[in-house]
Amino acid sequence: MSKIIVLDDVADAGRMVQRILERKGHEVHPFTDEEQALAHLREQGADVAILDIKLKRMSGIEVLDEIRRISPDTKVIMLTGYPTLETARQAQQLGAFEYCIKPIDKDELEEKVAVALGSSG
Repeated sequence: MSKIIVLDDVADAGRMVQRILERKGHEVHPFTDEEQALAHLREQGADVAILDIKLKRMSGIEVLDEIRRISPDTKVIMLTGYPTLETARQAQQLGAFEYCIKPIDKDELEEKVAVALGSSG
């Protein structure tokens, strides 16, 4: 079973991702607070982190940068309702594995998580 953290400033969005991925047998921990998500990652690790680009105190890009320092093997999938070339480029430069546009497509999310997990071995 894979460990996944989800960080989104909208609790319902995190819970939706949690429901989708738990049906696939993953252990999913949703967060709305950046520090809580990073603390969980430090303590328990994660195979995949799914981050919204727009958060409360930090940007998803800043959290991605912090995850790269804490847990370089964690694959990161960025989420955004506001796709721009700049954020996509920044996310890729910092090592984001994938990029999903909101509203989240269930099949696309499942596929991108499966690919991320498959590439970690």
